[in-house]
Amino acid sequence: MASQTPETENRTEEADNFVETALKLGGKSVDEVTKTGAIDRADDQMEDLFAKKYQTIGSPAHRAVWDNEFPTSQFQPKYTEPSAKGQQVMDASIEVVKRRKKAGNFLNEDKKIHDDTFQELADVGYWGLLVDEEHGGSEISFTSFSRFLLKMATVDATIAGLASVHGCIGAVDPLRGFGTPEQKKKFLPDLASGKRLSGFALTEPGAGSDLTALKTVAVLDGDDYVVNGEKLFITNAIPGRTVGLVCKVDGKPAVLITDLPPEENEHFQLVNYGLYALQHSYNNGLLFKDFRVPKENLLVPSKGDGLTIAYHGLNRGRVAVCAGSSGNMKAMLADMLPWSKYRNTYGQPIAERELVQRRIGLTAGLIVATEAMTDWCAWLLDEGYRGEMECIIAKIFGGDAQTRVAIDMHMKTHGGRAFVHGHMFGDYIHEFLAPSIYEGEGEILGLGFFKSLIKEHGKNFYEAIGKALYKAGISKPNMLNPMHAAKILPVTGPYIKWWLAQKVGGAKSAQLPNLPSGLAEQAQFAASALQKSRNDIDALMQKYQLGLADRQCAMADLSKRIQLMVVMLTTALWAGREGDEIQRQAALVLCQDLRQQITGKNATLRELATVVKLGKAIVEGGFKSIAGVEAEEILMQYK
Repeated sequence: MASQTPETENRTEEADNFVETALKLGGKSVDEVTKTGAIDRADDQMEDLFAKKYQTIGSPAHRAVWDNEFPTSQFQPKYTEPSAKGQQVMDASIEVVKRRKKAGNFLNEDKKIHDDTFQELADVGYWGLLVDEEHGGSEISFTSFSRFLLKMATVDATIAGLASVHGCIGAVDPLRGFGTPEQKKKFLPDLASGKRLSGFALTEPGAGSDLTALKTVAVLDGDDYVVNGEKLFITNAIPGRTVGLVCKVDGKPAVLITDLPPEENEHFQLVNYGLYALQHSYNNGLLFKDFRVPKENLLVPSKGDGLTIAYHGLNRGRVAVCAGSSGNMKAMLADMLPWSKYRNTYGQPIAERELVQRRIGLTAGLIVATEAMTDWCAWLLDEGYRGEMECIIAKIFGGDAQTRVAIDMHMKTHGGRAFVHGHMFGDYIHEFLAPSIYEGEGEILGLGFFKSLIKEHGKNFYEAIGKALYKAGISKPNMLNPMHAAKILPVTGPYIKWWLAQKVGGAKSAQLPNLPSGLAEQAQFAASALQKSRNDIDALMQKYQLGLADRQCAMADLSKRIQLMVVMLTTALWAGREGDEIQRQAALVLCQDLRQQITGKNATLRELATVVKLGKAIVEGGFKSIAGVEAEEILMQYK
């Protein structure tokens, strides 16, 4: 972890002042300026937790766009096998879920996960996979954990999701990353054993993406903090659980590790509501009225505040969302195949129809891509990278891919039966759609990704120009105006030097590993497109200048294309190294599909033939990635 020097503090303060004055110049309200500044400061504090090489500017997504040397090695994750103990826990956990589902006692009478299911998982060590052995866990790497979540999601997505809630965004990660030895000793053993399951109480009725709108307050009174406020959409929020409670302490966001009482009382109550998603888990609101939490339960990070703690766990949660989406899509594909062979139209199984074969091929491509993104992002976190930009891409792509497969592939292939009670699609459609919202709504996160991407470029080349404009009182600069030009030109030297370098030389061509010819061409396209995107970004910054923050659609569009380039490259490299021939063909189909989205061009006849051929091969049982994934029973069969 890097420490913040006085120079860093001064630089951060100067940057905050510039951002605030620029926003004011752009006509922003005082409230928006203040809140935006708070988020920027939290981001800077988060950066300071990492050594420079692991910060955002050292991340592969950032370097792929801005560096002249392409960071190929950072797009090639390495995998280390888990310990024998960790593997034993994972295998036993899968067996528990399969056995109880088969026996019909997986859920209770309210269709929620049965307490006995939770206990059996606790007995085999499921809840301690991310806890160190000193405190009773098996401490596998996050890469192993993410791969395991993907596998568990093919068996039961809710159980996989709850492992993420507990270990990534619940109380485990905040304690591991920011707890004192005393706090770890107090809480982690019970969290590892499953005696207490955890959640993270962040969202409020008026605070979602805008975390500066928090209203829950904790006031120190003797040896306790007294909490008042309401939380909303909190998974694992029932009496007897432990939550990382985000509230304001002395006007700043903070996290209190909070043991909820065994039953409701005058100081603690559940807020019940109907929720279509997360139907088999407990998701409630929490209402606190003069609720007391021991002051020693306050987490105090070395840098930053409660937002820093929240962001740390959210990155892991975002990778878990991608892993869960991949597992869910495997289950949907496994469900599509027997039905497509069973269903006949005009005397022929629909599995022999090109449209269905294309759906199957595209689904396989999306599965391979989400698996690649899961491996890559988890490895980056294990390596010590902040990984904010990469984890955002994984979350957005995973959620969008699952939605696409659920509606365009799974539902349309099953037709009217998709809406029959007991069908995977009809019964779980909200579970399939909700990941687009979990851990941050996709398009809003995309804007955050773009902001991280342009921040360093803006600071290096546009900050001096902005300060000069602010000092001169110019809100809409025009270089054809001699007065404006006179104010701007003296500070444009560094930018002009950068701009000329792009015109004369620019970035060196990426040196990629040997890949099958089709994947090699797609990977080279993606790498080259990432390098060229710096000019599109710069042009957008030039065009809108201080008004860029209000051009959300333009930023979102460019952000999306850059994200897809990253997915395309990562998938090609991953499949070229990890995959068999069918996986490589699935990766090729995915790359072709993403390239069409990036360029706006239609699929060629050759590309259509490639995806159809892949679909045929998968119908014949060639996709090992879904081996062992059980299909749902075909409903309303006919003779």
